[in-house]
Amino acid sequence: MAKNIQSLERAAAMLRLLAGGERRLGLSDIASSLGLAKGTAHGILRTLQAEGFVEQEAASGRYQLGAELLRLGNSYLDVHELRARALVWTDDLARSSGESVHLGVLHQRGVLIVHHVFRPDDSRQVLEVGAMQPLHSTALGKVLSAYDPVAHSEVLEVEREAFTPRTTTALGDFETLLDTVRARGWAADVEETWEGVASVAAPIHDRRRMPVGAVAVTGAVERLRPDGELRPELVAAVRDCARAVSPGPGGRPLLRPPRAPPHPFRPAGNDPVIGGFSLPDP
Repeated sequence: MAKNIQSLERAAAMLRLLAGGERRLGLSDIASSLGLAKGTAHGILRTLQAEGFVEQEAASGRYQLGAELLRLGNSYLDVHELRARALVWTDDLARSSGESVHLGVLHQRGVLIVHHVFRPDDSRQVLEVGAMQPLHSTALGKVLSAYDPVAHSEVLEVEREAFTPRTTTALGDFETLLDTVRARGWAADVEETWEGVASVAAPIHDRRRMPVGAVAVTGAVERLRPDGELRPELVAAVRDCARAVSPGPGGRPLLRPPRAPPHPFRPAGNDPVIGGFSLPDP
């Protein structure tokens, strides 16, 4: 079995020590509490301080937790708050649309899937929570790139790979595409990332109207575009879900949605799984 990295264990122990009891501790206190030599403790503290995880009080020389930990903690809480707010609404969207629903946030120049509701049938499906999707080709990624300035700058810096012949990769064309997303308030991915798969996404905003994530419905092209055009009621449902998950006045989500009836088109089971999504047999 692989061994843990001792320096990381000691750094974690220091952070826990500073988080409990007295919030400001001197070097001698930290070293003695953890059974470390002062030189070893000082080296770890200096590294943590350089990364913003620990701060040193100028007057006393004592150490305390740094602002970077607060930022990381807030990011964790933001994602989990977003997921908690979205649970009921995304379940309702999957039930009413008959398709799978994904909730995504910007992470490391991509889209991190933080919540996934399966399509409500008996087909084989793969849980996508924790998976990464590209910014430039997916509906979730396009929405984030259109509304989030950080995502927009990041998508311009990364290589925009052509996953299918339909993927938009040229910078000018991609910027035009984002203008369209902003104008209509939603984005689509029609076989631009995976052959046979289509998706519709809309942005989720916080109380300051800043984008914090996006929600999407994903399914087989023939179900989302039965007549060659995306189903307008599906686009409306995705946008309604995004607005519902976004906090209303006072930072509170909207009221619980009414229970939606099952979608009238119930897809057949035992579909093959392609790229994490189930598609009907050809």
